[in-house]
Amino acid sequence: MGRLVIMALALVCYAAFFASFVYLVGWVGGFEFMPTHVDKGLSAAPATAALINIGLIALFGIQHSVMARPGFKAAWTKMIPAAAERSIYCLVTALVLVVLFRFWHPIEGTIWSVQNETARMAIWAMFWLGWGILFISTWLLNHFELFGLQQAWLNLTGKQEAPPKMRTPLFYKFVRHPLYTGFFIAFWAAPDMSYSHLLAAVGFTIYIMIGISYEERDLLAVFGQQYADYRKRVGAFIPGIGKAS
Repeated sequence: MGRLVIMALALVCYAAFFASFVYLVGWVGGFEFMPTHVDKGLSAAPATAALINIGLIALFGIQHSVMARPGFKAAWTKMIPAAAERSIYCLVTALVLVVLFRFWHPIEGTIWSVQNETARMAIWAMFWLGWGILFISTWLLNHFELFGLQQAWLNLTGKQEAPPKMRTPLFYKFVRHPLYTGFFIAFWAAPDMSYSHLLAAVGFTIYIMIGISYEERDLLAVFGQQYADYRKRVGAFIPGIGKAS
């Protein structure tokens, strides 16, 4: 695979992932103009819908975690160029999200519905704050590396990637995984909480906790005692909670 092809592929994968991310914001928010969202989609009996939806969340969690593991990467990059690995990961993530959007089955019923307009505005503010924290967090370390563009650019220009260096800017001083903090806030900040939304919020919260455990093994392997000390000082994705003993 030529260097220009890898760069072009990286741009396409980035665009696909960005589009799926924007759709995810609307999907979680349940905005009526969306073709599908957490409360709009295919229909089935509640038990069947719940099983399908749990399967879809599990599919996302398995793909997102397994493909990010060093062992998988080592095997995968024997078949594809290393410079394209992260881009393809992002593309597969986007495709899995499309499957989630397409085959999600809403479950009727409302757990709570906040009627006070001031309270509703405050909850919506929290919803947008969550996505804002998530998006900003991608830039605090290296947005372009996270989504595969830097790897493709370095490959195109013939430069070597710098060794990983542990940094804890801004949100990382308060939580070890602010990306997950943003997801958590965005999924739970709902003025109208349906059974469908609750299932998605609980499912993705479980994914967050499992994902953190796997991710931290990799980070400990890379940064060693420096990261171990960081874990003792800073909470996982909620400030002060989840510190290592």
